[in-house]
Amino acid sequence: MSTAPLMPKATAVWLVENTALTFDQIAEFCKLHPLEVKGIADGEVAAGIKGQDPVISNQLTREEIARGERDSHHRLRLAEPKVKIAVAKVKKGPRYTPVSRRQDRPNAILWLVKNHPELKDAQIMRLVGTTKTTIAAIRDRTHWNTAQLTPADPVMLGLCTQIDLDFEVARASKDRPPEAESATLLPAEITTGPAADRSQRQDDPFASLGNKPRQTEDEDELDVANVFAKLKGIKQKED
Repeated sequence: MSTAPLMPKATAVWLVENTALTFDQIAEFCKLHPLEVKGIADGEVAAGIKGQDPVISNQLTREEIARGERDSHHRLRLAEPKVKIAVAKVKKGPRYTPVSRRQDRPNAILWLVKNHPELKDAQIMRLVGTTKTTIAAIRDRTHWNTAQLTPADPVMLGLCTQIDLDFEVARASKDRPPEAESATLLPAEITTGPAADRSQRQDDPFASLGNKPRQTEDEDELDVANVFAKLKGIKQKED
């Protein structure tokens, strides 16, 4: 409910001419400045305005005026309306785009299609204020001016705000199914560690063929000594 009467200056003119209320009381009731009410009383302000009786329009009662005349500190209050008028709901229509910026809409649509493919047609329509046919033509590259289109950020063009764009992108990302995790390379500590060598040997059936234990230098010297000892023994038997 509004706290100011209808036609406040006309109401102030009537109250100045027909009541003994103070300038402050009239100014507070009509939402005017006290000097403005004083100018009305002096004839300097609202000279051609006809006074409007707030009692006839059921905005003020005689009792309220009499109470204010008796007490200069009393604040006048608007009378409650006898009939309550329902407030009409404003239907949300398509976003209005100024005529000077309508030629930039195809560029903005192309930018949204390339950078945010998760956005639905309805979301692009809300952001830019276009039609579904235009969006389909730009996506299929069948638009009459496809060769001349260049992607342009709709926020920089002034077609929508950054808050609206972020809201629509976040809303579209929630509806998008989760993507499968892509395979990534393992760290070097895992692939080159001892655990990786053991697992590699277990998985490779031919790993054991080329990994025979090598003889040390001491073992080689012992084998040579044994061979020469056997040869000497054979020679001694022949002699």
